[in-house]
Amino acid sequence: VTPRGGAGAGAMSRRERGPEPGPGGAEVSAEDAEPESPDQCLSLLPWDRFSAWLHCVCVVGFDLELGQAVEVIYPPHSKLTDKEKTNICYLSFPDSNSGCLGDTQFCFRFRRSPGRKVSLCGFLDQLDRDLPVYLKKDSAYYYGYVYFRQVRDKSLKRGYFQKSLVLISKLPYVHLFRTMLKQIAPEYFEKSEAFLESVCSDIDHWPPPVPGKVLQLPIMGLIMKLRIPTYRDKPGTTPIVQNMHQADAQISMALPTVHEVDLFRCFCPVFFHIQMLWELVLLGEPLVVMAPSPAESSETVLALVSCISPLKYCSDFRPYFTIHDSEFKEYTTRTQAPPSVILGVTNPFFAKTLQHWPHIIRIGDMKLPGEVPKQVKVKKLKNLKTLDSKPGVYTSYKPYLNKDEEIVKQLQKGVQQKRPTEAQSVILRRYFLELTESFIIPLERYVASLMPLQKCISPWKSPPQLRQFSQDDFMKTLEKAGPQLTSGLKGDWIGLYRHFLKSPNFDGWFRSRQKEMTQKLEALHLEALCNENLVFWSQKHTEVETVDLVLKLKNKLLQADREHLPVKTDTLKKLQTHINDIILALPDDLQDILLKTGTT
Repeated sequence: VTPRGGAGAGAMSRRERGPEPGPGGAEVSAEDAEPESPDQCLSLLPWDRFSAWLHCVCVVGFDLELGQAVEVIYPPHSKLTDKEKTNICYLSFPDSNSGCLGDTQFCFRFRRSPGRKVSLCGFLDQLDRDLPVYLKKDSAYYYGYVYFRQVRDKSLKRGYFQKSLVLISKLPYVHLFRTMLKQIAPEYFEKSEAFLESVCSDIDHWPPPVPGKVLQLPIMGLIMKLRIPTYRDKPGTTPIVQNMHQADAQISMALPTVHEVDLFRCFCPVFFHIQMLWELVLLGEPLVVMAPSPAESSETVLALVSCISPLKYCSDFRPYFTIHDSEFKEYTTRTQAPPSVILGVTNPFFAKTLQHWPHIIRIGDMKLPGEVPKQVKVKKLKNLKTLDSKPGVYTSYKPYLNKDEEIVKQLQKGVQQKRPTEAQSVILRRYFLELTESFIIPLERYVASLMPLQKCISPWKSPPQLRQFSQDDFMKTLEKAGPQLTSGLKGDWIGLYRHFLKSPNFDGWFRSRQKEMTQKLEALHLEALCNENLVFWSQKHTEVETVDLVLKLKNKLLQADREHLPVKTDTLKKLQTHINDIILALPDDLQDILLKTGTT
């Protein structure tokens, strides 16, 4: 496992390289990697493989009478509600003031209409469980990945050709879909729907998006090689996907990441305030990014959301948000406090509409940094009148932690030495990771102490409950086992924790940990049952009690399967054997009934 950004020279075949390092440094050969379930893959119907990656592909054009309109949806059977189509139409074009001539790429996120089928099949749900928490699908939202072209064309009434090719997906794999659009969109604009059909046919032959495997995805004569991270990966590292020589003529491209954005480029305009922005994102504060174009707004919002990784940002975020969005009124109302959400906007109208928001980031054009960014002071919100205001952070927020001057110096030095932006991003990502881990480790440690001791688990009683989270008890642990053990940063850590415990990010994190620990208790309870001599027990009890036990054990097996409890397969087989042995010791009439009986 090598640090991010380590991919480079000397591509070798897998045979030359030997086994690949797995998470934590253990060697994993290609054959050892978890295989795709052939049964699952064979049972996939036409378009099921496509649906594992994308919901649909849309072409959005400009009609003089109708305005923006969805011209094509592929595959044709894909379902979108009228509200979803309207959102896609408006979000697929930059605001007219952006003046995006040529080709522009960006992404957006919008709410799915309720009451729709959520999952294709259990196999894809299994894949989702193997992902790190920050890459798991949110079934309430779709992402839209856009390639927009605007060029002069005198043959058209309006004088311009304006069209967007849009990939709609539940997956947050920004870099993958951006790379893919870069390959297919220019050719699509030159050709037509037949080309789009071929693209979709290629995607329908892709393997499922299995985390932890090196996947080869053919797309119009090119093979993209990539690896989707798993929750087992050590945070801050990513195994390199090497470019291997192809025996045939197909060109191969190795993607260093599926989901990451260029962090340093995004934060460069507000480079001196990265630590304050990390606090605002961690605490789920309402944030607006005002940018000159959707490309800049979407990249910056995605960078902000990723800066608290491996924590999941649990509130809503919109990389590109317009006045036509179906949530516009909900998010801009002044009748209540601004919601916990990060919005990326480009329309000057938002400078007035959102001036009551507490934290506003104004960024200018993003250029690759060739000089040291100038120190930009935090400005008072009343100074923000229009979108033409100078770049900077407009807020009255006072950070809890003292500023870390080291990271600023390190990145400034990198700019002076013309260090590549990818290397600067690696440094910045590591800084954010260490900061987040220093913050979250004391919470992890305290929450682990809420778990009952294993000796409290009795096979003949229900599994014990987790102890309640107590803010006061947690705060007491910080004196000896707080963030000072891993971070040299001084400041009001206690105040930061108090604020965090009221935030949606804490709520989401704690619910997830609670679920994991409850499932672990259920699994330990199952193991305790397996280690008992259940047949001997049944012989000492009445038939009624024995039947009751059998039904409870069957329910336990169903629960283990339904909730995907972390139980070894051997344990489940052992329990099934116990059930069968108990049933066989009963009279024939009861045997017949119990062998046929499933339970809830």
